[in-house]
Formats: sequence, C-alpha cells, structure tokens
Amino acid sequence: MIRALFSAKTLLVAALLLAALILAPQVLPRFYIYLMALVFVTGLLATSLNMVLGFGGMYQFHHAVFYGFGAYALTLLLTKAGMPPVFAYLLAPCCSAALGLLLGLITVRLTKLYFGMLQISLGSLVWALAYRWYSFTGGDDGIHGIPLPDVVYSSTGAYYFSLAVCSVSLLVMYLIVNSPFGRIFQGIRDNPERCRAVGVDVHRHQLAGQAIAAFFAGVAGTLFVTVEGSVFPELMFWTLSLELIIMCLLGGWFVFLGPMLGAAIIVVLRTFVGIYTEYWTLVLGVVLMLLIFFLPEGVLGFALRKAGPAQADPAKE
Repeated sequence: MIRALFSAKTLLVAALLLAALILAPQVLPRFYIYLMALVFVTGLLATSLNMVLGFGGMYQFHHAVFYGFGAYALTLLLTKAGMPPVFAYLLAPCCSAALGLLLGLITVRLTKLYFGMLQISLGSLVWALAYRWYSFTGGDDGIHGIPLPDVVYSSTGAYYFSLAVCSVSLLVMYLIVNSPFGRIFQGIRDNPERCRAVGVDVHRHQLAGQAIAAFFAGVAGTLFVTVEGSVFPELMFWTLSLELIIMCLLGGWFVFLGPMLGAAIIVVLRTFVGIYTEYWTLVLGVVLMLLIFFLPEGVLGFALRKAGPAQADPAKE
C-alpha cells in the first residue's frame, strides 16, 4: 500500500527532510528550534482543518475550538485529575473528537451560510465558557506552569516530541484522505446529490470527517501545551480559525501538504513582523489580497499546475 501511495522519489525526499529536521537542534539556536516546533503544531492544525475544508468541502469556521479544547483537556487532565501523562495525551484528542461529533450532530445537516454561522455561534459559546470559568479554566488568564513530563520539558525534548507526533499524524491523515472513505468524502465535496443517488450516506460521512478533523486538531492542541507550557482562551477564538483558513488557501487547499507550507509562511511572517511592528493584521490582510489576486490556487497548487499532468492528483502530494 505504501508503494502504491508514495513514489520512490517522494520517499527519498521525505527521508532527507526528516533527517534534516532531526539534526536541526544540533546546529540551530534555541529560538529557531522553538519556531520550528510552532510550525509543526500550526501546520498539523491547518492540515486537520483542510481535511474537511479542502477535501470535504465543509466550510469550518470554528475549527480553533477543537484545538483549544484539546489543549484545555490535556491541561485539566494533568492538573485537576492528576492523570498520568501517557493517558492524558491519548485522551485529550478524544475529547476534541467527541466535541466535534457533538457539534456536528447539530450543524452537519445545514448547508453553506447557515452551516458556517451556526458553527461560529456554537464555537463562541465554548470560547466564552473557557473565558469566564475562572475556577476551572483560569478564565482570561489561562493556565500556566503546567506539569509536563520530563522527556518534553526542555525545548529540545518538546521539539522532537512535536516532530514525531506531527509526522505520524500527517501520515495517518494522508492515508485517510487516500482511503475509500477519503475518496467518497471528496466525491461528496464535488457532487453530494450524485453521491446520495448511489446510496452514500452523505451526512454520516460528513459527521465522521468532522470528528476525525477535530481529533487531529486536539492532537495539535496537546502539542501546543507541550511547546508553550500554558493554555489560554484565545486558542479557541474565531480569529484563529480565520487564520487557519488563510493558511490553507495560501499553501493550496486542494493539496495535502499545502496547509503545512501555508502555516510555515504565516508563522514565520507573524514572528518576524511582530519584532518590527504591531500591525500584523494589516500585513495579513495584504497577504490575503495578494493571494486572491495572484495565487488563488495557493503556492503548491500553482507549482503542481506548472509541473503538468504528472502531478494531477493533489491528494497524493
């Protein structure tokens, strides 16, 4: 199956890239290691959104809620419940998946504008709960000084843990996208009426897709806690969901690795622009305008189109 999905050239490039990432902490300053770990976290989150956005055609406007929910779930399991870290790291993404399933049961039968607006409303309720519940979530101050395992307590340990989890998660998502379920999911995106006509349960597939995407968003949330050592309500705010959509568009939302590239560009830009100016949102607006006018298919989408028909299937990149 691996040989059917990956060419020898792709496997070689992936192996060289992984080797470079493994060696990076030995040669780069700590700041750049932290920045790269943040790219892994954000890229994983954007890719999880793109599973339902680019490959499912579902306009998910509250995806950051699952990210923040996973981060809070891990934090509370470690601090309030005193759960062993291994079980906490496994259970937290499942909490995000359960939330995705619950919200999906309410929203998935709606379409287009109504689907998106109800998502924003429900996501705002979850954010408000975290923002105001001081005794449980720390309110707008969040929770700091989270007791993390010794193996990830250092910046290098957090980097390697994030790299490993992100790599495995991307591989699993890639296999899902290219599985029979993933192909049906993309068929629903392109023509839901035809899928219904051949007996596909469209709503059930969309619900499953949202739960899977929420699970991996929760994984990204646990990695954020690992890298930052804190959690706060802004992780659930709708503006982050908007940034994630821009990342998908920037990299190419019909290309599997497009959101990873978009996330890397946005994270690096936001970090270095923030050093020189406070007007990051203005820069983000300019990036979005340039993207719409000159690269509507995203950076990787444009590159694949220029590469020709040999790269015709975006799900396999």
